[in-house]
Amino acid sequence: MIRIAAAGDVHASEATRDRVLQAFDAVESQSDVILLAGDLTTTGEPEQAEVLADAVRDLSIPVFAVLGNHDCHAGRAEDVRAVIEEAGVRVLDRSWKACEVAGLEIGVVGTKGFVGGFPGSALPDFGESLMRSVYAETTLEAEAIAKGLQEIVHCDVRIVLLHYAPVQETIEGEPPGIHVMLGSDRLATPIAEYGADLVLHGHAHAGSFEGHIGQIPVYNVAVHVTGRDFWIFDLEGARGRSAVEVEGPAG
Repeated sequence: MIRIAAAGDVHASEATRDRVLQAFDAVESQSDVILLAGDLTTTGEPEQAEVLADAVRDLSIPVFAVLGNHDCHAGRAEDVRAVIEEAGVRVLDRSWKACEVAGLEIGVVGTKGFVGGFPGSALPDFGESLMRSVYAETTLEAEAIAKGLQEIVHCDVRIVLLHYAPVQETIEGEPPGIHVMLGSDRLATPIAEYGADLVLHGHAHAGSFEGHIGQIPVYNVAVHVTGRDFWIFDLEGARGRSAVEVEGPAG
C-alpha cells in the first residue's frame, strides 16, 4: 500500500505560516510521498516560498511539486523554485522524476500546464501572434507530458502532476466564461495516448473533485475543493501496475 498526500493551491505566506507548518508536520506520518499541484505561494515572492521550505525541509518522505500561476505572478518563478528545491522538493517543470516508495517505483511527470479551454470554448491556433503564442505554450506543455510518460513507462506507478486542469469535469462549478483560463483538454491528449495511473491538478477553486481521461482518474486537489490540507490517496498493488482507491469528495 502506498499513501499519497496531495494538495494544490496552498498559497503559503507569512500570514499562513502556522497553518502550513502544522499541515505538513501532521501529514508526514500519514503518507509515503507528497505531491503539490501548484500555487505553492500567494503571489510568487521568494519570501513566501521560504514558508513552504521551512515546512518541508526536515520531512523524511519525498515531496514533488509543480509551480502554478500564482508562483509566476511576481516574475520570480525561478527564485521560488530555487528556495523550495534547496529544502529538498523535487520541482518538475516539463520534466519527470522517479523514486522508490514502499517497494514500488513511482514515476511523476510534472508541469504547470496552461490555458486553452475545452470543447465548445477552445482557443484556436489562428489570428494574432500573441494568441498563437498562447496556443504554442500549451503545445509545449502537452509535448512535455508525452515525453515524460514515455520516459517513465517502466515505473510501477505513473502519475501526472499539473496545476491547470486537463479535463472539463474537474472545473465544473466555475463560471463557464472562465473555463478557457482554467486549463485545456489538449493536456489530456498525451495522457490518453501513453497512459497513467493517476492525474492530479489544482487551480479551479470552485471546481469539482473527480474526473476521468478514459479510464484514468483525474482529481482536482485544490484545498478549496477537498476541504482538507491534504487528500490521501491509497494505491494498492504490486510491481507492474497499481490501483487507486479514493474516498468520495469532501462534503
